[in-house]
Amino acid sequence: QVQLVESGGGLVQAGGSLRLSCAASGCTFSSYAVGWFRQAPGKEREFVSIIRSGGSTYYADSVKGRFTISRDNAKNTGYLQMNSLKPEDTAVYYCAANNPYRGNYYSLYDYWGQGTQVTVSS
Repeated sequence: QVQLVESGGGLVQAGGSLRLSCAASGCTFSSYAVGWFRQAPGKEREFVSIIRSGGSTYYADSVKGRFTISRDNAKNTGYLQMNSLKPEDTAVYYCAANNPYRGNYYSLYDYWGQGTQVTVSS
């Protein structure tokens, strides 16, 4: 059973930074694509960033140049470094994983964490 646990969310002022972590268990983590998605109140869950098992990365246009996704396979952990945060980044952020990589849409992902709240004040 694949389990994902996010951490690192919180309240930050606009222009600030946060680093989210996604700790995985119950799987061969290095074989999985790991993604970050977010959902604001009243909105559909949306793609933020994905890192494939081989290290290829993808970013939503809205976060490109501000967010960096990475992974540490030795620690079974994925990360999302978020810089220059904006109020519109406020959402619950979810970690997801899949093997193999099938794309960037949230419905393609089988395994999910419980989410962590990120709030950016203006």
